[in-house]
Amino acid sequence: MPRRDPGAGEVLVRVTAAGVCHTELHFLSGLLDLGVAPLTLGHEIVGAVESVGPGVDAGRVGERVIVYYYLGCGACRHCRVGNEQICPNLRAEYGFVSDGGYAEYVTVPGRNAVRLPDSVSDVDAAPIGCGVTTAVHAAKLAELAADEWAVVYGVGGVGFGLVQLARAWGARVIAVGRTAAKLRVARELGAEAVVDASAEPVSARIRELNGGAGADVIFECVGTAETMAQASAALGRRGRLVFIGYSTDSFTVHPIQLVVFEQKVLGSVGNTLQDLYDAIDLTARGVVRTVVDRTLPLARFQDGLDALERGELVGRAVLLPAPS
Repeated sequence: MPRRDPGAGEVLVRVTAAGVCHTELHFLSGLLDLGVAPLTLGHEIVGAVESVGPGVDAGRVGERVIVYYYLGCGACRHCRVGNEQICPNLRAEYGFVSDGGYAEYVTVPGRNAVRLPDSVSDVDAAPIGCGVTTAVHAAKLAELAADEWAVVYGVGGVGFGLVQLARAWGARVIAVGRTAAKLRVARELGAEAVVDASAEPVSARIRELNGGAGADVIFECVGTAETMAQASAALGRRGRLVFIGYSTDSFTVHPIQLVVFEQKVLGSVGNTLQDLYDAIDLTARGVVRTVVDRTLPLARFQDGLDALERGELVGRAVLLPAPS
């Protein structure tokens, strides 16, 4: 692919690390089709500023950065309050409708290239771009409070971030998964209890753990018929069910449950630019740490995707481009 020189207000980023996110599998399966093909995937992008366009401080050359992957229209009511992730007229979305980070170079607006602190390595920083920022955004939307019971249903890239954030905000955290290694890491990261969905009745076990009350917040990171039904059954009074993951399955709930128990169901997509700044700060201060399972050269991107699809990864696979 040809490199595109940066225009006014833009920077050329030499990619040094790119995370492999589960969203890529949705593109490859056809579940997520935004009408753009061919497309370079990859939205967890870390690199160094190679060159700058007019209007960008030349002193930024060499700066280590992480890319914010949304670029809104800047004019709609959502963009005006910083919610670019739901802009109806996106100008770019790197790895979604614009070429992303499974590459040696990417050109982005200077404001989308956010400086990384020296204390966070390129590899550890890559999962911040979506894994941690998505967790930060979802936790804010859930209005999670101290002493509430928070369930992270599906512990992986985003789930590990949610476990740590919920614990840091004073919640009592239950992690749900099907892999012993992932549940072990979730416990190490602060989960008070874990539920093995392959061996235990999930909703009943959650209610058993908190005296029958059910969860105050459930972060649904899987989105299959089975997990959605169990999550709904485990939700307590005034509970908030936050969808982050999805599949081809649909969610069904009887309105009586929502009405009588005053429950909320909401979705959380991506993140804001402020969420990225918050995620970088939380990682730099050690409140959240990213979990990287393996690194691979860019040429072996398919190995990373295959390992993710097989459920082998405990944390992220990170691709390492090697530009000449």
